[in-house]
Amino acid sequence: MLSTASFSFLKSLKKNNDKAWFDAHRPAYETAKKEVEQFVQSVIDAQSKTDSSIAAIKAKETLFRINRDVRFAKDKSPYKTNFGAFINSDGRKAMTPGYYMHIEPGKSFVGGGLYMPSPADLKAVRQEIEYNLPAFKKIIEAKPFIKIFGGLSNEPEWKLSRVPQGFDKDSPAAPYLQYKSYVAMQFVPDELLTGKKAKSTIVDAFAALHPLLEFLRTNLVKE
Repeated sequence: MLSTASFSFLKSLKKNNDKAWFDAHRPAYETAKKEVEQFVQSVIDAQSKTDSSIAAIKAKETLFRINRDVRFAKDKSPYKTNFGAFINSDGRKAMTPGYYMHIEPGKSFVGGGLYMPSPADLKAVRQEIEYNLPAFKKIIEAKPFIKIFGGLSNEPEWKLSRVPQGFDKDSPAAPYLQYKSYVAMQFVPDELLTGKKAKSTIVDAFAALHPLLEFLRTNLVKE
């Protein structure tokens, strides 16, 4: 589990998002970062019993930098107000299926999937869904998946308004072919992440997500 001190640091950073404050409070940042890294590692170690592909991953390799890229942003705040970790055997910057953990006061969530893949990968996944719809539906309609995630995420920016060109608009798979990202998320309250069930809750979510990741990984374009 995480301590309330890590959340307190992030709350303070949100109110004081500038370099002078951050430099003065760097020890608090380093403490929070270390705690998050240890927590992520404990999750990786537990989930690797289900998904051996992540067994060799070190938590420090999954964490994103806290510095924001402000070159093209209107908001010039130099720091993110969250910790993020993408657990993927291809690396945290890979556009392939993986697990994601987002830690931010009042806005934490866990989940993962395939986010905004290349056109070739997206087409390959859509084709497999169309060809093998029963297997895909069995995964996303499984009781643990529905209980934890409620289904695939239906964010408007992750879906097309119609079936993409090259696919049958009358296909039974049509609703699933409109997705641009195949992602599932579960929001997690601060109280849970600072409680005794923090790790088990996230591992349960990742275990429910694993069949979807396996389906997606199997159907990416092989280079």
